[in-house]
Amino acid sequence: MLTRFSLSAAAFTLGLAVALPAVADEPLKPAEAGKPDASWQALRDAWPDRPEWLDMYTAILNDEPMGSTNGWFRTSTTQTRYGWDAVRSRFDRDGDGRIARKEYPGDDESFARLDRDHDEALTAADFDFSKAYSPSPGSMLFSRLDRDGDGKVVREEVERFFKAADPEGAGFLSRMDLERVLPTPSGSMGPGDRPTKEQLIRGLFRQEIGSLQSGPKLDESAPDFTLKTADGKGELTLSKLVGPRPIVLIFGNFTCGPFRSMAGNFEKLHRRYGDRADFVMVYVREAHPSDGWRMQSNDLVGVSTAQPTTYEERAEVAQRCGKLLSLGFPMLVDTIDDAVGARYSGMPGRFYLLDKSGKIAFKNARGPFGFKPAELEQSLILLLQDEASSVGGHASATTN
Repeated sequence: MLTRFSLSAAAFTLGLAVALPAVADEPLKPAEAGKPDASWQALRDAWPDRPEWLDMYTAILNDEPMGSTNGWFRTSTTQTRYGWDAVRSRFDRDGDGRIARKEYPGDDESFARLDRDHDEALTAADFDFSKAYSPSPGSMLFSRLDRDGDGKVVREEVERFFKAADPEGAGFLSRMDLERVLPTPSGSMGPGDRPTKEQLIRGLFRQEIGSLQSGPKLDESAPDFTLKTADGKGELTLSKLVGPRPIVLIFGNFTCGPFRSMAGNFEKLHRRYGDRADFVMVYVREAHPSDGWRMQSNDLVGVSTAQPTTYEERAEVAQRCGKLLSLGFPMLVDTIDDAVGARYSGMPGRFYLLDKSGKIAFKNARGPFGFKPAELEQSLILLLQDEASSVGGHASATTN
């Protein structure tokens, strides 16, 4: 008897055989963003527990754009213990829909970082990350300044930008100067980065645009693994790290530009919380290898590599990535069969937060649209507060 998996695999094989010859060089056509295709609606109704990859495959075949409301991005959303409803029910003692400073037991710095809109209270708006990945003046400026693609803007890059924006040497930038060098973001990929349908289909089933698995869910135990460090001098077993402190697991790779752009955020998170939580990166399969969906934006910053076919090749690329990003915490390298990356749904990148018992307290939505380090930080702050309260409560109980 055919199982559901074998039926879906057969359907994929047939669909791929039909689709690929007709779309080999066909660029992806624009569609109405945010408006689900009728075939997706039918699939959702007929197969509620379908695998996430089937949503993505359907979206690609139906020419849906790569966007946060299309394909598997519409179903694979952030999972956290610390959404607004949970936090409000715990700390909003007077029931006014706001958490004032006096109601939050943590320190001033933590409260200030949770208060994202700086209105001196925690509200639903502080926990709404729906637009966090949208093009903004800040993201546009960052992309222009970060010329080496390491996710950090240093003084020399700012000075280089200033000189380029002031070709007349006036010593200042006018509004017109900035409007010229920073046009209104279009929200779409440049022509050198836009994929064909064939590239997306092949990338999907090579797990380059994302793992075919969905990864562990909120409050499940994190799957154990043992991986070597990028330099080959050591190894780390996750279960041996679990216990003393929370763990931030970061999955990523060299050729994923959106992941690299977050490197400075990760380094600052580590500097901020590294004395209270352990940070570990797992290097996974390349998202945009030169022999796959190649990105011109990668070529411009000198980031180009074919998909590694051996562990040694992957470790070598991981070392290049580690040298560029310089995160300040351990980088492990996944095995060439993508065992850990696939199990955690870590491609092209993913962030997990594990509590002291090794259970998932936070899992971001699929990348790149789910790459929101501030969302991870929010859950980390609240998990640390949970654990501080637990220790304090235990100490009080013991004393009494």
